[in-house]
Amino acid sequence: MTSTTTPAAASSPETSPTTAPPTWLPVAAVAVTLVFWASAFVAIRHLGEDFSPGALSLGRLLVGTLCLGVVALSRGVPHPTRRQWLSIVAIGVLWFGVYNVALNEGERRVDAGTAAMLIQISPVLIAFLAAAFLHERFTLYLGIGLALAFAGVGLISLSISNGDGGSDVLGVVLCLVSAVVYSISLILQKPLVARLPAIHVVWLACTVGTLVCLPFLGQLVDQAHDAPASSILWVVYLGVFPTAIAFTTYAFALNHMSATSLGVTTYLVPPITIVMGVVLLDEAPPAMAYVGGALALVGVAVARRKPRTLAVGVSPPA
Repeated sequence: MTSTTTPAAASSPETSPTTAPPTWLPVAAVAVTLVFWASAFVAIRHLGEDFSPGALSLGRLLVGTLCLGVVALSRGVPHPTRRQWLSIVAIGVLWFGVYNVALNEGERRVDAGTAAMLIQISPVLIAFLAAAFLHERFTLYLGIGLALAFAGVGLISLSISNGDGGSDVLGVVLCLVSAVVYSISLILQKPLVARLPAIHVVWLACTVGTLVCLPFLGQLVDQAHDAPASSILWVVYLGVFPTAIAFTTYAFALNHMSATSLGVTTYLVPPITIVMGVVLLDEAPPAMAYVGGALALVGVAVARRKPRTLAVGVSPPA
């Protein structure tokens, strides 16, 4: 696990020596997040037969918004500035709206472990975007890591493509779309949680995502009527744990770690997901997908390397 003592954290107004949380707390928040997010891949895959991608997204976000709202409003009413609202709306549309619909559709075409490995390239994308927009340094290692990560994605695509060039490749593309919008959202969220309570940022963005998915309300009502009770409980689980709890703990950790360091911790999600998929769904990625996933992880590791001449104290703005 990456150290939580970073230049970015030191410069944040919420992480001064008098208000900084214990060192273990952000680490624990990340651990909770990773386990719940890994379980989400398995739950989404399981629910693919009972709920369409849009209906599942709306059901998950409705539950998540209600749970987050109870906690958020108990801590006061948020008052974002106009500029902050623009970022919140963008995060809601991208991370809570587009991400969920694209991933849900993608997991109808690829197994849970493969989807998790594809989302895993996001740390490299985050590092690239942080270099472009948060003034973190773009290095040769980052460029090489980006190339290796996408080479790994290529191997994963080859491993699951069927003979007619069909739908499985589309599943890969949809998972990559989710990875891209996730990365963009993390970069947008980093400055917000330095100035607004993390719970308010997550709740408002989740509410925006729910509104974006409202056109799927008719599908949700019809499909929930026909779905078994166990599937409805899984939708509730997705809203409470991987959404309400995990997004809150992740936003908290983001306020005390750099965007790049926190993004890299998600490399643990694929192996956790694969184990859960084997145990709960009796499925696993194709053999070549493991090679592609490993190559992508190597790319992430390379992208994390810093040149020896990197100046201490280079950090994104607070």
